[in-house]
Amino acid sequence: QGLPVPDWDAVMEWTSEIRDAAERDRAWGEIEVAWLVHLRAALGSHYRLVRRGSAIVLSSLEGAEAVAAAQFMNAAQQQIVKVLDGVAQMPEGAGHDILLVLDDEETYYDYVARYYPEDGEFAFSGGMFISHGCGHFVTRKAKELKDIEPTIVHELTHGSLAHLPIPLWLNEGLAVNTEERLSPGQTQRHTAKQRDAMHRKFWNAETIQEFWTGHSYARPDDGNLLSYDLGRLLVRHLSADWAHFASFANAAQAADGGDAAARAQLGVDLGELVKALFEVDDASQNWSPQPALWRGREVATDTGQLNR
Repeated sequence: QGLPVPDWDAVMEWTSEIRDAAERDRAWGEIEVAWLVHLRAALGSHYRLVRRGSAIVLSSLEGAEAVAAAQFMNAAQQQIVKVLDGVAQMPEGAGHDILLVLDDEETYYDYVARYYPEDGEFAFSGGMFISHGCGHFVTRKAKELKDIEPTIVHELTHGSLAHLPIPLWLNEGLAVNTEERLSPGQTQRHTAKQRDAMHRKFWNAETIQEFWTGHSYARPDDGNLLSYDLGRLLVRHLSADWAHFASFANAAQAADGGDAAARAQLGVDLGELVKALFEVDDASQNWSPQPALWRGREVATDTGQLNR
């Protein structure tokens, strides 16, 4: 797409040879800035870099808006760690919190296309956390800054959970709930009653296995929307007792969809919980995570894994 992308593997190999930790961190930070300077030049002269604290925003936002976005990122990062106490943590390393706000849908998809497979159908995306190499967040420009604040919170939450090998449904469920808590007032496409009817129609013993592996989040149909909503519902139900939930979140493994941790830390069968939510009475159907059925399919811990 004509955009500069460093060989991050080579960068990591080179910086790893710098013995002094402070010097190594400084070098990494300067490499990030150098890359963003090249990216700004490729995107156009109307783009500008704004840096405040650990946040860097590359966008065509007006000066005051760009500064406000960077300041919002710094404040949101602190709030996320506080809200998700004992689960989220400040991202490790000396890298910056980098946000790319691209002008339009075409530019956005040109940029993120590198992180998608060459073939296949994929759900629409309004924002993405790119974990490859230099972790950064990408979104599209909106009419007002407040319109992209939910995406900023959502993607920063993913960055704050990157140290945990949790299943995608848990990662996204935490991100959606945190987004709603710190950036409330978003309009929903469907009423709660409509969403409930859609859930009851879509989920069954087969499709729920896609949810536990994370692959339903990449569906181009209603499965994408419903996956985000089901993750939100599960986290909301499971986190009523935060201390026990935090223990679960820290023990959950993507390899089994969080099944063992849910049983050990919460005394909950995840499949039975979903069946209860949607009033599925058929005892013969096993909705619990079944890793034996997933052989040959990669289990995802973040949407970036689905998009590479």
